[in-house]
Amino acid sequence: MSEKHMHTLISECQDDAAVQRVAQVLVGARRSGQPVTSSGLEQALHKEEQAYAVQALVAQALGWFDEGAAYWKSGGASRASPLAHAALPAAGVRHAGASLDELRWHTPALEAEIVLRLGQPVTPARAQQLTHEDAAGLVASMAVAIEIADSRWVEGLSAPAWLRLADQGSHGALLIGEWLPWSDHDWANQVCEVDLDAQPVVAGAGPHSLGDPSWLLPIWLRHATRDGRTVAAGTVVTTGSWVGAIPMRRLPSVVDVQVRFPGLGEIGLRDGVVQARR
Repeated sequence: MSEKHMHTLISECQDDAAVQRVAQVLVGARRSGQPVTSSGLEQALHKEEQAYAVQALVAQALGWFDEGAAYWKSGGASRASPLAHAALPAAGVRHAGASLDELRWHTPALEAEIVLRLGQPVTPARAQQLTHEDAAGLVASMAVAIEIADSRWVEGLSAPAWLRLADQGSHGALLIGEWLPWSDHDWANQVCEVDLDAQPVVAGAGPHSLGDPSWLLPIWLRHATRDGRTVAAGTVVTTGSWVGAIPMRRLPSVVDVQVRFPGLGEIGLRDGVVQARR
């Protein structure tokens, strides 16, 4: 699809009355801090471009990405499945030592992830030329991470798929561990372990749904540059959960969360503070 055609499609979707309605509902939910029901909106969106148009309208209304998005989520169930993407507001990103005291979630779920950080900018033209084989060369570093999935819909992760995608892919927060240089890695044998409240809930999960987390880069970058913007060096993208979405209790009742990727590092949450180590 040409860049001109994409701009036209985005514009048409944003003018769609249903898209405008869903965006207004989500903006209201974010401003009030209270989830809203998806009842009556179940059939409002029927294709991904509408969901992405809602994402853009919500971001515009809340002033999230005036200078471009520094954080993204991307991922999919398999290489044969469509990938989903969302730019993430920086206010929900935390690193080691940071507190989560001011964040509030409604139906939180833990996703254990590997995040990638670009070492160079990617223009729309370059994104169109990328292959799965050469895109990994764009990555400067990687880190273990926890995405807290959450929803502005009362129905949470049971809300209709397009409405979840419209809601920034049901994103709540992103906790990022210590950065490691990017290098070839045996992803097929990588282990992921998760403890909640000092009790193991996942042991030995793997391999990654896409085989290699960097496989999604060309698809994500073509999406991220489709509005004509260049994706800046240093931009961070999640790559999909290794453990699905594990339900959590709401803060401040969550006492202890720990995610380990042996050989790559650990990240956790204790008493509302992010902890990480290599």
